[in-house]
This record gives sequence, C-alpha cells and structure tokens, in this order.
Amino acid sequence: MEPNDLASGFVSRRDMLRVGGGLAVASFLTQHLQGRSQGKSARSCILVHLLGGPPHQDMWDLKPLAPAEVRGPFKPIATTVPGLQICEHLPRLGTLAHRYALIRSVSHNNHNHTPMIYYSLTGRPVEQPLVDNDVRPPQRTDFPHVGAVLAHLKGSPAGLPGFVAIPEVATRSSTQGEFKRARQLLRGGGAGFLGPICDPLGVNGDPGSADGVPAIQPATEVSEARLESRVAILNALDQRGADVPSQRTLRNQAVSLTGRSGGAAGLFRLDGEPSRLRDRYGNNRFGRALLLARRLTEAGVPMIAVHFNEMTVCDGWDTHAKNFQALQSELLPMLDQGLSALLEDLHQRGQLGDTVVACFGEFGRTPRINKDAGRDHWGSCQSVLLAGGGIPGGQVVGSSDRIAAYPTADPIDPVDVHATIYHRLGLAPDTTIYDNLRRPMPICVGRAIRQLV
Repeated sequence: MEPNDLASGFVSRRDMLRVGGGLAVASFLTQHLQGRSQGKSARSCILVHLLGGPPHQDMWDLKPLAPAEVRGPFKPIATTVPGLQICEHLPRLGTLAHRYALIRSVSHNNHNHTPMIYYSLTGRPVEQPLVDNDVRPPQRTDFPHVGAVLAHLKGSPAGLPGFVAIPEVATRSSTQGEFKRARQLLRGGGAGFLGPICDPLGVNGDPGSADGVPAIQPATEVSEARLESRVAILNALDQRGADVPSQRTLRNQAVSLTGRSGGAAGLFRLDGEPSRLRDRYGNNRFGRALLLARRLTEAGVPMIAVHFNEMTVCDGWDTHAKNFQALQSELLPMLDQGLSALLEDLHQRGQLGDTVVACFGEFGRTPRINKDAGRDHWGSCQSVLLAGGGIPGGQVVGSSDRIAAYPTADPIDPVDVHATIYHRLGLAPDTTIYDNLRRPMPICVGRAIRQLV
C-alpha cells in the first residue's frame, strides 16, 4: 500500500490480491481502519509547567459577571474561536485559539505546593499528600516524572537524553531580586525507580548559552587528546563486556554532549538561530527555554519539560500578593509571547502535529482576592492548555461555576491530562512499568479525555 493510500483511506486492488479473500480480507480491513481512526502518534512532548499555581480566572476562564472581589480588573477578549474568550493580556494567544484546546474543569482536592508538584508531574500522590515534602530529597522509590516514563518507553535519539528539564524541578533562593542557583531538587522531577538512565539532563544555566548545561561542561584540565584517549580505553573495555548497557548509554551521551568530537552539544546553543526568531520568543529565560525546547523536539527528544523556576523577578506564579501587578507587568506578557511563538514556530516548521504542547501548573488560585491583592492556593479548579500532537484545537472541555471555584461539567483529574498526553504519544495509560522491586504498575491511573482523543 502506498503512503497516499493510507492517508486517503483507499485500499488498492493490489493490496486486496496480496491479502487474499475471506477472513484475511476482513482482518486486513479491520487493521487498516483502526490505523486510520487512531491516527499518527506524536513524537515529542513539550511540557510548560507553571510552578506556583497560575490563576485560571485571570487567564483562561474569566468571570466578568462575578463580583469585583472575584473577577479582578482584567477584561476578556475575543479569540479566533467564536464564543471563546481569554484574558486581554494574552492577545497573541488569542489569535491562536484554533490551535489549542482549553480544559476548564481540572480539579483535585489538595492545595499544597510540593505534594501537588509531585502529583501534577508523576500522577501519583506522595506518602503524606497534605504535608509539604520539600524537606525530603528525591528518592529512588519515587514514581517517575512523565518525562522519565517517556524516556524509558520511547527511548532517546543517538547521543542524546530522552528527557531534558529546563531547569530541573528545585527550590530556589533569592537575594535582592537576583536569583541564585536552586538549592535543592524536589521530588517528582526525576526518574525515581526507573533509575539514572531516565533522569533528566538539566539545563540549569541560562538556556541556550555556552554554559547552560553545567553537567556537560568539559573539565578545563582535560585536553581533547586526553579525552579521546579515555574514550578509546573505555571502548576497549566495553568490547570485553566490562560495563552494563545503561552505563554505556550514559557514557556515550556524555561523550557526544561534550562536543569534543563534533557531538550534540551544539544542539543546546541558540546562537545559530536567527536573531529575529530569538526576539520573537522573547529576550528572557522563559523565551530562550521554549526556543531550546523546539530545537530538542526537532532532534527527536521525547520530553522537554520547561519548569517555570527562576524565570522572573517576581515570585513566579505563586501570587499571594500583588497578583494583578505581577501578571500584567511580567508573567502574562512573557507567557503570551513565548508560548505563542512556540506554537507558531512548530506549525510553520510542520512539527506541531508531531509535538504535544501542554501548559499547566500544580493547581489554580482562590476565587476571592485576598487582602494583599493576591490569590491563594486552590486545587479544586484550574485550567489546562493542550495543543499539537493531533489534539483538536479550538475546543473548550468542561466548565466552572460562576466564580471559577468548582467544575460544573466534565470534572477532570490531573492524571486524565497525563493519560491524554500518553495517548497522543502512542502509549496506552495501562502500559506496564516495573519499580525497583520488579512490581508491575501502569504508567498512568487516569483516562484519556474523550473530547481530545
């Protein structure tokens, strides 16, 4: 069967003759029609995780008829989808509404940052879900980040990791408005029981810069000749079976990514991208992170997770105070510019169908504005944006009540969002993986959202 025949659904005489008659024909037609209905699976996922908890009622689900202490000062604007309105400070994304779906009824009854960061990234609760877990470092018994699962099941391109985190999920410190290096990794950001081979490569420096990935910076005292000699010795030992496959894979990635032998390190640099395109994404850490993510999808990396850490002068999306000031001056313009540039760039390059783009945080924000002109943690309702990878755009799934406090239609758990992402990447949610005690478990306990698959 020719590729055009597959695309159109046409079955040729040659194919009918090849498979014969009777049950063989029935089986062939069934498989062919199933293939058409399932469609092509995406190759990569870019997860834009807005750590801190973005306020859904100030972004995607405005309530202009609600009381002033609920609706806030922002106005809704029309989009390219009739009847769909979003915040006035997201105008570029408003012109692309036909390319993404909004889920306005994601809900979970937990309002704590670190347990919900873990849950929103792994799809499993921590041992004490109502207690902050940032005092305990990541464990090898943890359930893996969605990106680690993809790296494990979909593999990785030659010489590249299967999971890149920009940056790793971590706590951070600040001094006089300037961010220091993150202090401690948080649970939920790594591969857990899948082991080091599926841990993310962390872009913990400035995305796209020469030193953006500290883990692959070559030691200054090791010359190129000396490194090549080391590689040759290791290869000789490798032929004698002196290491295990996972060690060999990690070593090959390390050699490739150092760039000493014309490897893949250049993939993590943005200086080769046109200045006009870099400006379109935004001259900030977030814009550079998204542009780097697009480059990595082109190379076939299954998961690039942009964790919104150390991206802004304000305290990220955890807007307990001066919510509207932070949103209007920094957060929403940055998101609008960067995310719209990513969707446009992927579409123009013909990659949007191969790439799932997911944008969400660990929870939403309270319906009522507090005394500090901010909103507090609220797990009972939030909005999620999904695009690409065959997800039908221009849709709104679910709805919330008149003050955006609780779902009124199609309540959806965060694990259902995970299941939808897996589905579009060709993985059934009940696909089995094994923990470090060889106990079988599904990669996801949710169900794909029927309107989107």
